Amino acid sequence: MAEQIIISISREFGTGGREIAGMIAKDLGIALYDRNILEEIAEEKNTEIEHLERVDEKPRNLLLSRKVKGYSNSMEENLAQMQFEYLRKKADSGESFVVVGRCSETVLKDREALVSIFVTGEIQDKIERIMKKDSLSEEEAKAKLNRHDKTRRKYHNHHSEHKWGDSRYYDICINSSRLGVEGTAKLLEEYIKRSI
Repeated sequence: MAEQIIISISREFGTGGREIAGMIAKDLGIALYDRNILEEIAEEKNTEIEHLERVDEKPRNLLLSRKVKGYSNSMEENLAQMQFEYLRKKADSGESFVVVGRCSETVLKDREALVSIFVTGEIQDKIERIMKKDSLSEEEAKAKLNRHDKTRRKYHNHHSEHKWGDSRYYDICINSSRLGVEGTAKLLEEYIKRSI
């Protein structure tokens, strides 16, 4: 790919957003950044990845954290800032990539190469997908869906000037229930190719 392209994919839980991102990265022959960012940060900071995974994309605990002169004692806050810096460095290097979550549509908003996507879906489709993937009952899947989306919303809204899922701040919002994961990925690839 001659020109840089950065694809930011935000998603509701259970929509297949991570799988869609993986398909797009594979088909376009570019890197996918998701939880693998943690591996590089853990290695760089000489820490156990499990410590980072516990606080990844989680909002900081307001009761247990504070900032003094711009420094925070919140692991959640510090990890978020490390990931944001990681994404900026990748973008500055000229690399093309797909990134899942991590407020990337906000962190990289000043990049001309950015295409920002939000994936939504029908509630029942999301619940059924979670039930199948995680072998959960309908009630358990619904609770997991609500819990994850609430966490994502809080995390995103803390680090962004716009609300999570607000269509005005993404290039395209798409309902993956309509075309399925593969069909959604193919449609988005066409959009991305036309927008380069």
